[in-house]
Amino acid sequence: MKIAFHTLGCKVNQFETQALELILAQRGHSITGELSEADVIVVNTCTVTSVSDQKSRRTIRHFAKLYPNARIAVCGCLAQINPDSIKSIDGVSLIAGTSDRIAFVDKIEVINSVNEYNFTPDNALRRKVFEDLPAGGLYGHTRAMLKIEDGCSNFCTYCIIPYSRGPVRSMSPAKALAECSKLRAQGYKEIVVTGIEISSYGKDLEPKTNLIDIISTLCEAFGDIRFRLGSIEPRTITEEFCVKLKSFTNLCPHFHLSLQSGCDETLKRMNRKYDSERFFESVTLLREHFPGCAITTDVIVGFPGETEEEFSQTLRFIEKCRFSSMHIFPYSKRNGTPAAKMSDQIMRAEKTTRSRRAINIAKNMEAEFLSMHKDSEQDVLFEEMNDGYWTGHTPNYIRVYVDSRDITKNDILRVRICEPFKDGVLGEIL
Repeated sequence: MKIAFHTLGCKVNQFETQALELILAQRGHSITGELSEADVIVVNTCTVTSVSDQKSRRTIRHFAKLYPNARIAVCGCLAQINPDSIKSIDGVSLIAGTSDRIAFVDKIEVINSVNEYNFTPDNALRRKVFEDLPAGGLYGHTRAMLKIEDGCSNFCTYCIIPYSRGPVRSMSPAKALAECSKLRAQGYKEIVVTGIEISSYGKDLEPKTNLIDIISTLCEAFGDIRFRLGSIEPRTITEEFCVKLKSFTNLCPHFHLSLQSGCDETLKRMNRKYDSERFFESVTLLREHFPGCAITTDVIVGFPGETEEEFSQTLRFIEKCRFSSMHIFPYSKRNGTPAAKMSDQIMRAEKTTRSRRAINIAKNMEAEFLSMHKDSEQDVLFEEMNDGYWTGHTPNYIRVYVDSRDITKNDILRVRICEPFKDGVLGEIL
């Protein structure tokens, strides 16, 4: 069969899609990027917000209407949390959740004999075992993802993910080393270490281990590969974290710390496990030990009960942190979470206004970060041709454009940073 995939949501979903592609390819099926020629279209859904739910369902309906001869198979977080919302869509043949991908692949292989699959999700909160899936891809990407952890036990009041992914489960260090060895053999030069909540890595393993240990192990074993961390919890950043990891030149100095709010009262309502003082301590430590590093973040604006003064505190705080890049999200009510039942929900127009104010600050900080690196020399991993320019990223994730034909995909070349350009900077090869 010819099978196409469409992925919504986070890097973990992207990793799991690639794993499904690999498993199906190993079984003799063809993976295609052209949905119009596919016998089966697999949609990997997201449910992090109500907007994500709507986008997932809209995508499924669109594919079912546009490609009536293809079978539609749906998996992922929305299918796990609310399979009934997908069963009601005409054209869907198969539903699976966020576990047992081998069983899902087995059902894809017999999808032509399946008229309707009445999916009953497992109780994700009772999961205890990490599901090992193969890392890598089929299209020669320069950057691979390695999922070392699944699940989250933080239960932030706005988040449904613990209910769709379950508690923390970790990949064994031996398995992580084996997967990285395969990725190096496939030619990858950069690996993104990802998971639902990688800061909790190793808490469930015996003997106990942690994120510092696994990153140290990987960086030491594969000195010729750049390792980039996925999103990490601010309390992960300690003096020990910085001292032990700064010696590895192949650890990318790019750290994504999820802030969500710069106001302590709002953080309490969110059930975040830190306050603004602890967050700023993490920022200070990173800049002290990783000079020139990129520190990026997420911020939710318009959380229930957020006053104008609380929002102003957040704006002042993000300016104090000087992030290199930010994702700004207006709060989206997610049924099934405590925040959805909170009083003092913020009007959509006000959330839009606050988003614009935060985005303007974020743009100015990003421009300042890029200007700081003018005339610096950086090692750029080149990924693709874009409008006549070769593009790639520095270790601290600056997007670089080079007007040159003397580049091959997957090259790592020394580049001098010039002026700002498009969504990054122009560079010239040294």
